[in-house]
Amino acid sequence: MKSIVILVSGRGSNMEAIVRAGIPGARIAAVISNRPDSPALAFAEAQGIAALAIDHKAYADRSAFDAALAEAIDARDPDLVVLAGFMRVLTDDFVRRYEGRLINIHPSLLPAFPGLHTHRRALEAGVRVHGATVHFVTAELDSGPMVIQAVVPVRDDDDEASLAARVLEQEHRIYPQAVRWFVEGRLQLGGDNRVRVVGAEEAGASWTVPALGAG
Repeated sequence: MKSIVILVSGRGSNMEAIVRAGIPGARIAAVISNRPDSPALAFAEAQGIAALAIDHKAYADRSAFDAALAEAIDARDPDLVVLAGFMRVLTDDFVRRYEGRLINIHPSLLPAFPGLHTHRRALEAGVRVHGATVHFVTAELDSGPMVIQAVVPVRDDDDEASLAARVLEQEHRIYPQAVRWFVEGRLQLGGDNRVRVVGAEEAGASWTVPALGAG
């Protein structure tokens, strides 16, 4: 059984998708938020999952907060730490501590549009496809080895809200899939900064939606 700790800041819809997926061989050991008012904590408690608030405002600096966060994570001895809308920039020491077992989901087709406001920037750039990426976390922001991506079309009448909603729907599909692959031991990290998913081709795993002209 693989133990998983999920970090959230807001409502935690990706956390909910992972929990609801009921991944065989996985146990959600805790959901931790840096915001005591996060709705994700109430959801976790309702599911019988340990829910902890570690308010970043209570710490003098980022390093002190990360140290407290790491202590709480390590108490659960997780095999995997999942960032699910965790809106804190983590220190390099924290990232190195969980190297190879820390993953994140980003609302763009990395390496395009790292950082914030991805949907606005995609619309401003005039791209025809957009999407989401699950990746291993490294010290460089949104630049770690990519596990899986989902593609959505950018429609002529899209605004930030409509595009974000369509991308989020795909996030809820690919994040549980990435966690499942990790739990099954199917993710191989190569020295070339690429991830091989063992058996993905045979399983027909392709998490994309039709691009241009999709209804």
